[in-house]
Parts: sequence; C-alpha cells; structure tokens
Amino acid sequence: MPPDLPSDFEQQVLLAVWRLDGDAYGASVCDELEGRLGRPVSQGAVYTTLVRLEKKGSLRSRMSDPTPVRGGKAKRYFLITEAGRQGVQEARAAMDRLWEGLPDPAHQGAEG
Repeated sequence: MPPDLPSDFEQQVLLAVWRLDGDAYGASVCDELEGRLGRPVSQGAVYTTLVRLEKKGSLRSRMSDPTPVRGGKAKRYFLITEAGRQGVQEARAAMDRLWEGLPDPAHQGAEG
C-alpha cells in the first residue's frame, strides 16, 4: 500500500471535486460535502485541503474571469487529476481490504 494515501477528509474533498466536474470552487465543494455528509463542514478546512491537494498533484486549478458585478472577484476552480482519482481509488481498495471477511452491518439483525 502506498504511504501517501489521502486522509479521510482529503478523500471527501477529492470526491466532491470529482463529482462537481469543473464547477468545483471552495464554496461549491463545501455545499457538496455538507449535502452529502449531512453535517457542517469548515470552509477554512476545505480551502486549506484544496490548496494542499493541488500541491500534491491530486488537483489542478484555474482562475475564472471576475464576476460581472462591480468589484466582482475571480473564482479558483479545481479539477481532479489522474493522480487524485488513483489516490481515492487506492484508498477505497485499502478500506475494502480491511472490511473483507467482516460481517456486513447492513445484513446483521438487531442483536447486540
């Protein structure tokens, strides 16, 4: 197993960026994570993670044109790279290996 598998939160951010497919910027990633996880997510943690994942080569980014409103700002959009996809797939395979041979909680009865 490679030593640099993405952490749980990095995996969540990578999957959100992958799912948003070109529309991933900080706030949209937060919204996607909160909607899928059903809990609040720190915007600061998301932005920090996006930058870290870009430095690792798991994401790449581009700046948009400024929004048309007066004083509008450009957004940094993120895309997952092949290395990012490979990282989340390897992390998933590692987790599947850990679950292998254990009872499926979805098929267990109400016992203890």
